[in-house]
Formats: sequence, structure tokens, C-alpha cells
Amino acid sequence: MNLTPKLVLHVDDDPSVSKLISYHLKKHGYEVVSVQDPNQVMEALMRTGARVVLLDIDMPHKDGLTVLREIKLRDAGIQVTMCTGMVSMQTVLRSTSMGAEGLIFKPLSDLTKVSEAIDISFGKIDKWWSALAEWKEINRSENESVANEVAAR
Repeated sequence: MNLTPKLVLHVDDDPSVSKLISYHLKKHGYEVVSVQDPNQVMEALMRTGARVVLLDIDMPHKDGLTVLREIKLRDAGIQVTMCTGMVSMQTVLRSTSMGAEGLIFKPLSDLTKVSEAIDISFGKIDKWWSALAEWKEINRSENESVANEVAAR
């Protein structure tokens, strides 16, 4: 059950990577907004309402870990998957400790890893929405029961 619009914000300073990822994700049914300047990410999030972000780490002017921190401070529920060519244990640990949902390593020889990571992110969001809908239904039923008891008195 897809409860969340399938919109992905992709942040990468390399236009060729942006085109490649955008093409791949669109082929898999996603709408993609690409941003090359990490300083424009927060504005793009506010403008689009994206709940899933694919974020490069190594970018000029501002690195992806700084952007990740900004995103999570604004809204910890936004699902962020990091994408990097900087393969190190430190990169993995820093990304996950800062709230990244996953980490994909470049070069991107297998783009199915990208779409799988995005699928997982949307799956997590949908589970939260389903749980919220269930909670609302339980509370509605309980409130109706209380109202019926009060009316019967």
C-alpha cells in the first residue's frame, strides 16, 4: 500500500550522476527532483515536501554529512540514504549515527541498489502512516464506545 507520494529529492553536484539516477528512478515509478547545490537542499525540501532524499557526501561548499544533520534537525522522519565514493568505516559510522537510513557506494555499477534503497525508505514511511491510521481508528472506536456509554446513562 503506497500512502506517500513517490517523490525523491536527489542531491549530487555531478550533473551526469544526477541524470543517471533520475532516469533510473523515473523508470521505477518515482518522481525525482535533482539539486546540484547542497545549499539549496532545505529550500527544495520545503518547496517539494519530499520525504525521501538520496544525498551525495562529497560535494563542494557543503558536505553531505552537514546537509544530513540539517535535514534531521528540521524533520527526523525524512528518510535519507547517503551515496558516496568515500568508502571507509568512518563514513559508514558517521552516516548511520547521524540518522542516515542507508549508504550506497560509488561507482554506481548496479543501479538496482539505488532503487532498492529508495523502496525501503518509502516502505518505512508507509508503515508509519499505516500505524497512525490504525491508531486513529482505535481511538475513534474507543471514543464512540465512551460516547455510547454516556448516552445510555
